[in-house]
Amino acid sequence: MSAPSEQTFFEAIGGADTIHRIVRRFYAGVADDPVLRPLYPDADLGPAERRFAMFLVQYWGGPTDYSDERGHPRLRMRHAPFAVTHQAREHWLRHFRAGLDEVKLAPELDAEFWAYVERASLFLVNTLDPVIEPDAPTGFHL
Repeated sequence: MSAPSEQTFFEAIGGADTIHRIVRRFYAGVADDPVLRPLYPDADLGPAERRFAMFLVQYWGGPTDYSDERGHPRLRMRHAPFAVTHQAREHWLRHFRAGLDEVKLAPELDAEFWAYVERASLFLVNTLDPVIEPDAPTGFHL
């Protein structure tokens, strides 16, 4: 007799259905976010939502559809064309937090998922936020 296998993180959180719910809620926030929405060049966020969900499913131990379709994730390279600032990261985290809150994972699972997205989002910051000095004139004056 073989010992029962331990449940994977992917299985423990409810699999692809849970990840799709998180990502759907995340993109609902992105759609109206004045900082993040301009970073998504396509009018339809659907393809970005699909890719992000496939990535997370694969990352957490589900099917490898992301790599099968798109190759290695190469996250920094894929995000390099976009100015990902610390401000954008904070907005991104706010919407991701809303997605996690919506699915109500067990506290230890939520903490593990959240720790990953905090680390990954920091890794993707590639542009410093503009520094705006108080009382500095804006625009050009001739």
